[in-house]
Formats: sequence, C-alpha cells, structure tokens
Amino acid sequence: MQGWRSNMEDAHTAILKLSAKKGYSYFGVYDGHSGQNAAKYTGNHLHVRISKDGTFEADLTTAIQNGFLATDDDLKNDPQFQNDPSGCTAVMAIVTPYNEIYVGNAGDSRAVLSEDGIAFPMSHDHKPVNEAESKRIMNAGGFIEFERVNGNLAVCRALGDFEFKRNKNLHAKDQIITAFPDVQKREIKFESTEFLVLACDGIWECLSSQDVVSFIRKCISENKDLHKTCEDLMERCLAKGGELDGIGYDNMTVIIVGFLHNKTEKEWYEWMAKRYGEIGPEYKDDVF
Repeated sequence: MQGWRSNMEDAHTAILKLSAKKGYSYFGVYDGHSGQNAAKYTGNHLHVRISKDGTFEADLTTAIQNGFLATDDDLKNDPQFQNDPSGCTAVMAIVTPYNEIYVGNAGDSRAVLSEDGIAFPMSHDHKPVNEAESKRIMNAGGFIEFERVNGNLAVCRALGDFEFKRNKNLHAKDQIITAFPDVQKREIKFESTEFLVLACDGIWECLSSQDVVSFIRKCISENKDLHKTCEDLMERCLAKGGELDGIGYDNMTVIIVGFLHNKTEKEWYEWMAKRYGEIGPEYKDDVF
C-alpha cells in the first residue's frame, strides 16, 4: 500500500518453490528510502544470491549473510545505479523442508511468529540508539544526532545508502551503515506455530507485534482469507488524514505465511478460527 506518500518505495518477494532448492520457500519485504531503486533491486536479486551461495545446503545462516553482502556489492557495482542515493531495509524468511524457519534482517522491518497466538520475535530493529549499533557507527567515523545516523537515516543497517559505506579501511560489516544481517533460526512446532508475519515499519510504528498477531487471528476468525487480512491490517494502520509524515502515513507492505501442518487450506482456516478466543490473547483496538 502506497499510503499517503507520493511514491511507493517498498518491494516484496514471495516464492513458494525456490528454484533448484526442493522444499524451500522464500519470502521478503524491502522498505525503500530516498527512492525505490535499492528496494526493487533487492527484491529481484537477494533470494538468487542466497540460494546460489556455496554454503546454502550446509550452513544457511552463512548463506543468508553472504547473500545480503553480495547483493549490496552487486548494487554498488551496477552501472545503472551509480550515484543513486536510495537504500532499503530487508527482512526475509526461508522455510526449509526440515520444518525450520530462518530469518535474516537488516534494518527496522520486522518478522514475527505466532506461537499459540503469542507473538514471538524473529528479528530485532536496528536503530542508531542501540548500543552495539552506535558503537559501530562511531568507530566508522559517523555520529548520531536526533536519533539518526549523521542526523539523516533512522536505521543503521540497510542495502544501498553507499554514501555511508566509503571507508576503504573497513570491512562491509563495520561501515557506518552495513547490509550485514542478523539471522535467527527456529523450529516450526506442529499444531503450535500458526503463521509468520513480515512487514515494514509502517505497520510496526502503529501496532505492537502482539497486536498485529492478535489482529490477524481475529480477521481469520471472521472468515477473512490472508489476502483480505493483509488489506485490513494496512487499512487499520493507515492514518485518516492526508499529510506526508507521521504515524500511519508511510508505505506499507505485509506478507503473512500460514503453516498448514498437513492440513488443507480450508482445514487450516477452520483450525485457526476455532483457536481464536480459546488460545492466545484477543485483539483489543486502541486507535492511535
């Protein structure tokens, strides 16, 4: 959803069958800033870089880390994007045939699991005020002003943003802004792990992780499919005015991944609808 912004700078990827990787699925949300080029490029290439990394089968965490840095390097060296100021956060998930979820994150987009209706974080936001992040920023020659990197960026990990990655004496992981992701792994628990939400900060600025999980479960209990649920969630977070800044005015992108647990899609919706109100907290609206 473009929201009230003049341009849509987000991108996303959803691949149920990752090419040449039997049984793997890939999902990603990319929140662009200062233009849409970095987000669009990342959406088209990050999953390819990760899946083709030589460590993919043996060490998926390393493959994800390598894929982020390689995609960032490809973007920097692409003649089409010379002097392009854009950047993007990236949160992605790979579901493996071994009932595992791997989430890689750089920035403040977020991944959250619903475990019996309880929000379980699969990423944490990279903000300049975080101690480890601020230490890296200052060690690389940057500063933090108004809770922003060099008084400019509100996030401190991103692809693109190459004006903050010019220190030739430092590794890509140690630059003022880095594309190096945190990676989390979690087992998909039978009859407990309900769904995964990937969304940009336009959602999380408006609702807590638990509120998002509860809102989604409520929508499903009202016989809404995941497509309609995504629409309703974004409408819930959309501000009612027409300004260009503030909570509820940003671009918004959401992906919800349901885990069937050997059920049909119809059976999964029925199972989820029954659980709402019996297991996990109910959604209580609190308009911002």
